[in-house]
Amino acid sequence: MINKKTLVIGASENPTRYSYLAVQKLIAHQYPVIALGLKKGSIGKIEIETEKKSFEEIDTITLYLNPLNQKGYYDYILSLHPKRIIFNPGTENDELVSLAQQNGIKCVEACTLVLLSTDQY
Repeated sequence: MINKKTLVIGASENPTRYSYLAVQKLIAHQYPVIALGLKKGSIGKIEIETEKKSFEEIDTITLYLNPLNQKGYYDYILSLHPKRIIFNPGTENDELVSLAQQNGIKCVEACTLVLLSTDQY
């Protein structure tokens, strides 16, 4: 299996949130995961980071922020040079898609949970 290190932006400790479920499912599928959120906490053994650190070798960024809240992350996301960005339902953002594509980043409008459960991740 190729290690697709994934950064979950918008991670939450709330078990009813899709970002929480995505982190758990990524772990279950043995993908290396980094969770980034507004509040410190943890999802299983994964600590939720609150600082925009310069993480190395990010393959995929999966977004759980609405488009308005994404604006403050544009430069950060581009600086990580991910191979792809997954825009989960409700996070679709033409402006960020355009910026990402100009930087050679593949953009996918899909649900991370569905991609994982159908082996399309």
